[in-house]
Amino acid sequence: MVRRVNGEGMLLLGGGRALLMQIAHPDVARGVAEHSRFREERFGRLMRTLRPMFAITFGTREQALAAVSSINRIHDGVAGAGYRASDPGLLLWVLATLIDTGLVMHQRFVRPLARDEEAAYYDDMRRYGLLFGLSPEQMPATVEDLRAYVEEMSTSLRVSDEAREIASALFQGNLLLTPILASTRQLTAGLLHPALRDQFGLSWGPRRERTLRDFERASRAVVPRLPRRLRAPPWFVMPPR
Repeated sequence: MVRRVNGEGMLLLGGGRALLMQIAHPDVARGVAEHSRFREERFGRLMRTLRPMFAITFGTREQALAAVSSINRIHDGVAGAGYRASDPGLLLWVLATLIDTGLVMHQRFVRPLARDEEAAYYDDMRRYGLLFGLSPEQMPATVEDLRAYVEEMSTSLRVSDEAREIASALFQGNLLLTPILASTRQLTAGLLHPALRDQFGLSWGPRRERTLRDFERASRAVVPRLPRRLRAPPWFVMPPR
């Protein structure tokens, strides 16, 4: 991915997945609940997840480094009883959710990546992990190891009441936004690991699964053929150059 493949804009659809995976960790959910105004700034909270992901993955070197620096400054002030945002375990989980979401979105909505493309993307993202304060030994060595880590975490995490409250608030809005948020909620439910989907109380079933698969097939047929300007990340998730 990182400046190697097409369909960057499709990552936007994975923002809800990445955020719910992150807050599935009880300590991340506590940090969000105690250090953000997620009830009043639902869209803003989602953008704070998406903008660094886009800047690091598709921005210039300067944009990516600025995003890392901004995240590190924010993390310095996020701490509470029994947790701190700069904890390597929490940093790894948040980074892994972004990397895994990028891979899933590209595979399902653009095209499957070759093994060397996946490896190149992951090597790039591991370098940014170092800038977040993680050591090479603290990160999975390969894409396969990353997927095994995400699978293990997804099946072992226990979603807290705080996380469910944040997720509920994320998909609430005024009448004008209700259709969009409802669609986003359903897409997020379909993209989540079943174990996390169930814990968040997101309904799913065969009919919705068929609809999602049809959408994926249509996306894979159309997105790679779009002009570059239509495949680029939307302006509101990319910082200015």
